Amino acid sequence: MSLPYDGKLISTAKSLRKNMTPQEKHLWYDFLKDYPVRFQRQKVIKSFIADFYCHEARLIIEIDGSQHYTEQGLAYDKERSGLLKEFDLKVIRFSNYNVDTNFESVCSEIDKIVKEQLILD
Repeated sequence: MSLPYDGKLISTAKSLRKNMTPQEKHLWYDFLKDYPVRFQRQKVIKSFIADFYCHEARLIIEIDGSQHYTEQGLAYDKERSGLLKEFDLKVIRFSNYNVDTNFESVCSEIDKIVKEQLILD
């Protein structure tokens, strides 16, 4: 099943791919790019752009900077995650700090969740 998307966000997603944060680059180039199950970067879903998306595992990975930990950011993320769950997608989040300081743990957690998600399908 193809996910709905707002075509007006495609150019924004392309720009975000070219201008990834250091943490997104690290996760992409040092883990997800060559992961055995395909991930996409900056995937447009509905009116949102997910940092990383794996269709096969129905998984979204978000790498959160400080703006996500404000009252407004937390409310937005909660609403967004709720909408994405309507499409049977699992959303997991890691802070920039976690990617910077616990990279191997982040990768292990992603690997574990991907495998769990694939078993569920």
